[in-house]
Amino acid sequence: IGGREEIVMYEIQPDGRVLMLSQAELKKLEERNKKSKRKVIVPLKRSTFVQATGSTETELLGDIRHDPYGSHPQLGTPSYRRVVAGAVHEAHEGVLFIDELSTLGEVQRHLLTAMQEKACTIVGRNPMSSGAAVRVEKVPCDFILVGACNINDLGGIIPPLRSRIRGEGYEVLMRSYAEDNEKNRKKFVQFVAQEIVKDGRIPHANRSAVLALIEEARKMAKRIDGVKGLTLRLRNLSGIIRLAGDLAKEEEREFIEKRHVEKAIRLARPIEEQIAERYSNWWQAGTADYGVRMYKPGSETA
Repeated sequence: IGGREEIVMYEIQPDGRVLMLSQAELKKLEERNKKSKRKVIVPLKRSTFVQATGSTETELLGDIRHDPYGSHPQLGTPSYRRVVAGAVHEAHEGVLFIDELSTLGEVQRHLLTAMQEKACTIVGRNPMSSGAAVRVEKVPCDFILVGACNINDLGGIIPPLRSRIRGEGYEVLMRSYAEDNEKNRKKFVQFVAQEIVKDGRIPHANRSAVLALIEEARKMAKRIDGVKGLTLRLRNLSGIIRLAGDLAKEEEREFIEKRHVEKAIRLARPIEEQIAERYSNWWQAGTADYGVRMYKPGSETA
């Protein structure tokens, strides 16, 4: 063409036709194939709500897996196949929920950087690993952060992160009690049934037992929060339900009864209250051979 040679490829199609590709068309096809060979770090079809409860630095920010063969052409694994995305990358264009936010420690600073730059580099976290030599720059991580922690752990959240949250969002103090009305009492009955079904090993509760649990919820709201209502500190109540169920099962009863709930409330006291009842002070409790007496052969006591 125009006095110079060009490569032309003829390809037989499945239906018997012959397809001719010119050099320019071959070049375009090659460029398209190069673009299509991208390495996927985070797939598009995924859940954009990511829960990272108790995450480590690797789980939150990603990592490069170690290859004992050092990316050997025949034995090793290519570096792009060893890239592991973190929770911040998987939550891109979605929501990242972190429970017990204060337990992240210094990882909070990396989280703050990811929120500010909306991108986070994936590197090998272990300096002794072959993955330490691999680095994937500016992996996008534009997400909405929802964090949760207990009131006593607020001091564990670094001030820059709290400032970022308050500057671009807000802090919410959850109410720990609900109004004592018929609607919420029905929800409480539902909660009791759900906890029993979730456990799967204890019997259901009869009406008197459920009423006793509702009364305990009223007492907890009054004792802890100083209000008239039903407590929402449901984890403590879950323990009472399971303990009452164990007592009923021990007696081989068909249902959890009121007396089982009342006994469970007495037994499910914090360890501090049990120590105060048994010993006069903490020092005595700590030096009392851990509160255990060993059985001696020939003696009448154990």
